[in-house]
Amino acid sequence: MAETLFTLLHLLILVYWLGGDLGAFYSSSILTDAKATPPQRATALRILMAVDMAPRTALILALPTGLTLGVVKGWLPDLGLPALLAVWAVGLVWLALAWAVHMNHGKQPWQRQADLVIRWAALLGCAGFGLAGMAGLLFLPHFIAAKLLILATAISLGLLIRLLLRPLMAPFGQMMAGGATPETDAAIKGVLARTRPVVMLLWLLLLMAALLGLGTPT
Repeated sequence: MAETLFTLLHLLILVYWLGGDLGAFYSSSILTDAKATPPQRATALRILMAVDMAPRTALILALPTGLTLGVVKGWLPDLGLPALLAVWAVGLVWLALAWAVHMNHGKQPWQRQADLVIRWAALLGCAGFGLAGMAGLLFLPHFIAAKLLILATAISLGLLIRLLLRPLMAPFGQMMAGGATPETDAAIKGVLARTRPVVMLLWLLLLMAALLGLGTPT
């Protein structure tokens, strides 16, 4: 029963991550639609930010659900219960922080900073354990080591996407204050055009992770 439950949970990570990303991707197209009014574009942005919490949640829960599934299936016999519970505890704290930042619209700097610290720690931890597993320094199946490296890369791409989207709010605010102009539309389109290839690369990584999962031993 535990194996079935955590297999389902880990599959739902992929479903909500890709599904939420696709919803956010479509909503972003309305931001550059010249036929859409500023209020309509503002609504699209609110929808985008709400839908984007699905992949953000999925990213955070990918590690604890994946490690738990690895333990249940016997792939990670050396990972004891205390370590697994610690991963879940950190994951749930991180999840609470991510949702707090979303609900408070980032108005609490300490929440954003704490989220960023945990995010970097998760990135470095996944990358370190993944590389050690691939090098044979840890007793870690290679497909799990590869998935850890993919997760580390996904976290780094998420940070890059944040950086690329940072210039979006200035022209968007100008549009909301004074109406859409060719200049504000061009600026918004430029930001989204630079971001979309990174998002597509992230989708490719998720499909690679799913392929590794489907090719695991029974």
